[in-house]
Amino acid sequence: MTNSSGILYMLPVPIAEGSITDFFPQANAPIIEQLDLFFVENIRSARRAIRLFCPHKPIDPITFIEIGKHADEATLSEAFLMMEKGESAGVLSEAGCPGVADPGARVARLAHEHKIRVVPLIGPSSLLLALMASGLNGQCFAFSGYLPKEPTELKKSIAKLERRITEEGQSQLFIETPYRNEKIMESLLAHCRPTTRLCVAQDITGQEEHIETRSIAQWRKKPISLAKVPTLFILGA
Repeated sequence: MTNSSGILYMLPVPIAEGSITDFFPQANAPIIEQLDLFFVENIRSARRAIRLFCPHKPIDPITFIEIGKHADEATLSEAFLMMEKGESAGVLSEAGCPGVADPGARVARLAHEHKIRVVPLIGPSSLLLALMASGLNGQCFAFSGYLPKEPTELKKSIAKLERRITEEGQSQLFIETPYRNEKIMESLLAHCRPTTRLCVAQDITGQEEHIETRSIAQWRKKPISLAKVPTLFILGA
């Protein structure tokens, strides 16, 4: 790291509607206030997040660099040249903590390659919050992102996750798009062993938060209707 280089701040954002004072330390806002360079998934939602933390910060002078599938390599390189000369920047996810199941990881990796210091700030992570509340193994766990949509491949993936639970005691975390919550739940109830435990964590930190862990056998006896809200599923022993 060089003394003249800027700093890359990994900036968590809300994962549900609510007051930022409930989930973010006061130290975050002054850091965001001083930044005019941001790596973001979506410019519109990034503007909204900045206004939430810093209502009086001018938005027009800010440079936003998109980091999704269509990120421009030349623009990224130019941004890191600015940082090597002393400009600090922030990474904003669409929700939760950047760099965790998120394209922000690529930006953090590039920062390390450019010898730029990376500083993570405190904020909500749906993965950790769900795991904390689940009662499942929090010492050995893995996050698989989205499971396959195709039924045969989905069945294979569920079987693979259950093998990891049996062989390693490893809790298995994954997500689904809200409109497919019911579909994935149906598949889990159809293919998982009765003794496997399933945590369903919906709308974490939100007004309709619901986190519940039962065995598959218990879920089959008394299923629930899943809302079309962000949901995290955890399978475990």
